[in-house]
Amino acid sequence: MFFQTERLMLRRWEEGDARSLYEYARNPDVGPIAGWPPHKSVEESRDIIRNVLSGAEAYAICLKSDNRAIGAMELKLNGHTDMTDRDDECELGYWIGKPFWGQGMVPEAAKEMLRHAFEDMGMRKVWCGYYDGNEKSRRVQEKCGFRYQWTTKDVDVPLMHEKRTGHVSCITREEWESGA
Repeated sequence: MFFQTERLMLRRWEEGDARSLYEYARNPDVGPIAGWPPHKSVEESRDIIRNVLSGAEAYAICLKSDNRAIGAMELKLNGHTDMTDRDDECELGYWIGKPFWGQGMVPEAAKEMLRHAFEDMGMRKVWCGYYDGNEKSRRVQEKCGFRYQWTTKDVDVPLMHEKRTGHVSCITREEWESGA
């Protein structure tokens, strides 16, 4: 399964994407702000493709021009998110390589994932979160129509061995249909 937008294609991850994943995920400005450490090797990136980016709705964000993986987007389903325990709700997660920041690519991809969640999967609500200081992620959520719900202090960030303040937003099917 894959999806297309004006500039992007979202497709399943392949082990052959490990080198490209490593290229962008090794940057210390990318993962830590989202709660995961920079990748240390192409082999680690390959393992992450096999074991982390392998969810039912996990996609590589790729440039249409060359099909190169430049980021990740996932709809985390019940059992794989702590934001809901309902089968008709999910969590949207995403990141993109630093060279592509500020170009509107994540909102472009996220809008297509929201369409997929609501139209194809029948979701009634999509949740999304970000940690304090991640203004880029907050802006993506605003551009996509998410509404702020709550803030939680001392959230465990296990991969970074620390606690942070987390902010949670959501969008309902009705809000999305009305062009939130």
